[in-house]
Amino acid sequence: MASIAVAVLACAMPAPAAQSAPRNVVDEVGRTITVPAAVNRIVSLAPNLTETVYALGLEDRLVGDTNFCDTPEAAKSKPRVGDPQDPSIEAIVALHPDLVLATTSINRVDTADALKRLGIAVYTTDPHTVRGMLQSTGHIADVMGAPQQGAEVVGKLQQRLDALEARLGEHPLVHVLFVVGLDPLQTIGQRTFIADALRWAGAESAITASQLWPRISIEEVVRVQPDYILFADDHGGSATELADLRARPVWRDLDAVETGHVINLSEEIIRPSPGLVDAIEQLAREVHPEAFASAQTDCAERTAACAR
Repeated sequence: MASIAVAVLACAMPAPAAQSAPRNVVDEVGRTITVPAAVNRIVSLAPNLTETVYALGLEDRLVGDTNFCDTPEAAKSKPRVGDPQDPSIEAIVALHPDLVLATTSINRVDTADALKRLGIAVYTTDPHTVRGMLQSTGHIADVMGAPQQGAEVVGKLQQRLDALEARLGEHPLVHVLFVVGLDPLQTIGQRTFIADALRWAGAESAITASQLWPRISIEEVVRVQPDYILFADDHGGSATELADLRARPVWRDLDAVETGHVINLSEEIIRPSPGLVDAIEQLAREVHPEAFASAQTDCAERTAACAR
């Protein structure tokens, strides 16, 4: 009788989930990759991808990243596989990854091809806008088998962007010069994700260019007279950048330099990862203080009321 009962229970048990088999996934550049059923070992080949994995709370699966992966601080302690543009294939293979994450903005196609030939799945992202970054975040969560974490993170980021859009409302866009490099002088084009991030913050590039990273002359900057000059450098500060520009001929005579409208943003502004929303909010507060004045007043009044 016992054997009959065991047989009946066995028949009543549900069949193993289909997820136990590998999955075919199409990445953001149109490549079809075969992903193992359980993705427990990840190697990231770009700083923004490493940051995304941490934002999703999946850092325990990250077994390796690059020499440039420095956010958050804990990412620096992961085994390194070299530079993003020329990682060590041998070092990647030695980590036995279930999945490697790459991105078109920094990684080479040759790297993905080499890993594919070795039977290692490489998921490549290709975001060009802030919304594209949100979609990539969700895709990474999905391919890692964690869609709920992805939905939660993306949902919260979208709520913050929606709140910012509502706050800025009818405030006119301010014209800014985003400095990629000073010598030679280089800025951003309209089709970069940075330009899109500026628009979310209530700003737009004062330079119109079809190239992604155009080189321009200081004469062109004088002609457009931007309202603000922006830098992205976590190691400096706005005061340092302002002092440098005030020591440079022509630059010191710009309206933005004379009025002190020089902003040093977090490097998050140049990374298509969840931290980009922090940088967007930072910039919005800098260039549209009037839009946040009421919120600061309300906060101060609430603090004072609580202190009574």
